[in-house]
Amino acid sequence: MLKSLKEKINGKYAVVTGASRGLGKSFSIELARCGINPILVSSNDQISAFCTELRNTYHVDSQYIVADLTNRQSLFDAAQEINSKYEVFLLINNAGIGGSRCFEEVGVEYVEKILDLNVKATTLLTKLLIDNLLRQDKSYVLNVASMAALTPIGYKMVYPASKAFIYNFSMSLRAEYRKKGLSVSVVCPGAMATSPDIIARIQKQGHLGKLTLVSTQHVAKKCVLETLLGKREILVNPVGHFFSKITPLNIKTPILTRIVRRETMK
Repeated sequence: MLKSLKEKINGKYAVVTGASRGLGKSFSIELARCGINPILVSSNDQISAFCTELRNTYHVDSQYIVADLTNRQSLFDAAQEINSKYEVFLLINNAGIGGSRCFEEVGVEYVEKILDLNVKATTLLTKLLIDNLLRQDKSYVLNVASMAALTPIGYKMVYPASKAFIYNFSMSLRAEYRKKGLSVSVVCPGAMATSPDIIARIQKQGHLGKLTLVSTQHVAKKCVLETLLGKREILVNPVGHFFSKITPLNIKTPILTRIVRRETMK
């Protein structure tokens, strides 16, 4: 399948946000491994070294753009650069931020950053690149939501609501563009060991957190394949998904809130 697709997308590009670490980095590697040219978008100015590594290792035309997607002008500048230089057939909106804190203890700026990156950046970047995507014979958008999109959870602040927005935004876009050559997919991965801080948080969650743990490499590989197959919702965490679907909110919300509360305890 990827071989036949590669012939159709020869010379075109895939945009990955939050590409310097974690799942975004795994997405970039998987795309390059499949022979797809990635455009790496990150606020980390060290992204250039990773871009060169991909180009040398996988012989793809990897490119990078340093941009702070929580800054409106930086986001618009990044989109303008992409649209002026590249034909984009795939957009992976991966960049996001979360955490476990008491709502009254965080500053307004912290809450704004979550909303700006998780909601505004995903929405606006998709809007700014939509004409580019629609110029292609076939194009794709993959939005990274979260298992938290399926369940309100205390001590996660606005994070679950922001990911619920991404989930519904994805479904709405898919319904609107499904007959126009643009396929929109969404994934709700569970806990991923992407940093020492997150690993420590997962350990505090006990057996449930460890049971739902998935690797970024597994998520990236499955997501790239199933996005290009046109899947609507990509399932990478069967245990967590099953738990979320069958358990009523009045049961799972208190359980998950108690688990997450442990993360906030010093």
